Amino acid sequence: MTNHNNYSKHLTSEERKIIQTGIENGSSKASIAETLGKDPSTIGKEIKAHRILSHKCTLPLDCSVYKYCTHGRNCSTNCVDFVPFSCKRRDRSPGACNGCKTYIQCRHDKYRYNAFDAQSTYKDTLIDSRQGVNLTLEEVKKMGEVIKPLLDQGLSPYVILQLHPELNITERTLYTYINDNIFSVVGISNIDLRRKVSRRLPKQRKNTVKKRQDRSYLKGREYKDFVSFVAENRTSPVVQMDTVYNDGSNGPFIQTFKFIDYGFMFAIYHDTKTSEDMVNGLDLLDCILGEEAFNQNVQILLTDRGPEFQKAELLENRENKTRRTRVFYCDPMQSGQKGSLENIHVELRYILPKEVDLRKLGLNSQEDLNLVLSHINSYPREALHHKSPIEMMEFLNSNLMQRFYDFGIKKIEKDKVVLKPYLLKK
Repeated sequence: MTNHNNYSKHLTSEERKIIQTGIENGSSKASIAETLGKDPSTIGKEIKAHRILSHKCTLPLDCSVYKYCTHGRNCSTNCVDFVPFSCKRRDRSPGACNGCKTYIQCRHDKYRYNAFDAQSTYKDTLIDSRQGVNLTLEEVKKMGEVIKPLLDQGLSPYVILQLHPELNITERTLYTYINDNIFSVVGISNIDLRRKVSRRLPKQRKNTVKKRQDRSYLKGREYKDFVSFVAENRTSPVVQMDTVYNDGSNGPFIQTFKFIDYGFMFAIYHDTKTSEDMVNGLDLLDCILGEEAFNQNVQILLTDRGPEFQKAELLENRENKTRRTRVFYCDPMQSGQKGSLENIHVELRYILPKEVDLRKLGLNSQEDLNLVLSHINSYPREALHHKSPIEMMEFLNSNLMQRFYDFGIKKIEKDKVVLKPYLLKK
């Protein structure tokens, strides 16, 4: 009897479990492929696509001869003895570190393949790829403006696509878009066709127009990955990041950071809330602290899945391509996973209440925001044994606190702290 699964384009949950078992047993990709009746390239692509970075190398340089360094471990890519680390098991076959006997001792980048996570990611991708039309409203309008006058001239979809190959769709897709009223925003309907195409649409079909969300940035950066990473790197400082604003169209927008070890909140003022703004904000924090202090104190960055934070690679790496932090994302609708930052936002709202024009209130610059931060961080907290975040940072990391002082944060006497909107009145 022919096993039809051999010809399936998609791996099943059970097949992914077999792949995980094969990796743990040290089997080659070819051996796993033979067991499943698949092509070895299919197994290779599956492992590479769904393996997760479970441990990031903390060595100054990922060098194969680090243990036997004769240069005092003053690592540089210019070192004559530098040999980039490679691992046959990790980099070639099977392609992940599950079951490796030296996994615990290894200090280099480590990757794990988990069948459950791989299946979950696959399902999310499959569902997202089948929802709606993969176009933005602006793209629909732009295409429709090309198509409508030609349809009005009596040209067929076939001829239109021959004249405008830049539309980059098939004739069948164009007919589908027209019949599903995707181009109704520019006045195109199927009665504009020379031959009206009649076909029964599925019941309750929604003619949605949306750009399919690119979730690749979440790979290895979901909250479960954060939990695993923190478990393996217990001494790595965590900073939580978010945005606060009242008017989503006019701003201002406040990019907030909470240094968990000190209860200290820092924030950056923005006029707009784009992903570029958030990267620039982190660049500014990097500049304020200096590269060494940033590397020491912002090793893990936890934020939400807002579109302004989705440029994970740019957040994690500097312009010179060196890594400065690890970014992780909370689960959808789970703001409590960064509850420490949410709690201090409550104090921020005492000064900057919701449903108020923040500009009219007096928040018009970073200098104004620094005044707000100075009062919030000078406010004593029971959780800090009645010390303020500034006092905690001064005591535990005076060099870090000095960087914020230099930027304009001030220590306010406790009996002069103001957590009311009139603080910003000039």
